[in-house]
Amino acid sequence: MFNKKQLHQIEKGIIAGVNVSIYAKLEFDWEQMGQIRWGMVCGLNVSVYANPKFDWDQMREIRWGLEDGVDASIYAKPEFDSEQMEQIRLGLGEGLDVSIYAKPEFTWGQMEQIREGLVEKNNVQ
Repeated sequence: MFNKKQLHQIEKGIIAGVNVSIYAKLEFDWEQMGQIRWGMVCGLNVSVYANPKFDWDQMREIRWGLEDGVDASIYAKPEFDSEQMEQIRLGLGEGLDVSIYAKPEFTWGQMEQIREGLVEKNNVQ
């Protein structure tokens, strides 16, 4: 049974005219539902992140990448946490070769240092 917050997200989707059947599922919490709904309202391909394996923070990072027009499929992977996804998304937005640091074994802080080094044209390899 949906809780009040989930039902509210479903109602908001109905009012917005989106296909709520994509997210009106018990496996999504209300915050995940909100990210999926917002992506649909923006006309994004939410199938990239409408997956209960992603928490709402991860979904938001993927949604922001889609909004920015970057290839979010590079980081739309459950093995990346939202902070790692952010660093990859930022690098993609800056036109960087993120393959150097888009690896789950790097912490977000390490990714940030590598990304900043790439921006400054330092040798990071």
